[in-house]
Amino acid sequence: MLVPLRPGELQRLIPAVATGNQFGAALGNPRKILQRVMISAIGGVITLVIQGRLVGSQFSAIFLILGVILLLYILWGPIIEAGQKNAVLRRYPAAALFEGDVSEVLTRERIEDRHEQANKHGELELVENRRTWMVLKLEDEDGYLGQLRFPMSKKHQAIRAGSLIRCLVLSDRKDFSRIAAFSDAWLPIQQTWVGEYPYLLRPAFEELCQLRLAQLDSRHRSGNRSYY
Repeated sequence: MLVPLRPGELQRLIPAVATGNQFGAALGNPRKILQRVMISAIGGVITLVIQGRLVGSQFSAIFLILGVILLLYILWGPIIEAGQKNAVLRRYPAAALFEGDVSEVLTRERIEDRHEQANKHGELELVENRRTWMVLKLEDEDGYLGQLRFPMSKKHQAIRAGSLIRCLVLSDRKDFSRIAAFSDAWLPIQQTWVGEYPYLLRPAFEELCQLRLAQLDSRHRSGNRSYY
């Protein structure tokens, strides 16, 4: 079942400015964090050293500001990245609340990183870091809708085929004949959120589900996929 959002609801559920959860997700894994720290430290220090040599010149203040900005890259970098991710979903002209079932649960191995590393004999060998991802196939009374993929953790082991699931679906067509993207999703029975990235303001989404779905009676639920 698809319940189209009303004007302004998409912007309320997916903010333009990064939330704390979105900042943490955009910050990345330890390797990405280290890269950000190196860029921030090296860029900031070099710029401030140049600024120190230009004290008294008209460019000194510019390099000082630039140095401070680079030193704070570890903070504003993830904020900008998260904002860009949010903007991708916020730009779609059609968005709807989806309530349906998990028709199938799959797991896949995904290569997260490749790098060369010396073995005990001093020879370089290719090392692959793999991670298990879970794939949920979603359907409603009208059939298959799409797939939701995310890194798997222990809390996801309770997800089974037939589980109730709710999320947002985004489309560039008002009739939702083509689904372009999914948000993260809520499984109310398991009380679990899943998704590769936390797009939604989760308390607001849970409240919206209660308000909008409570307005639909059993006759609406038993028909074909409906757009209210």
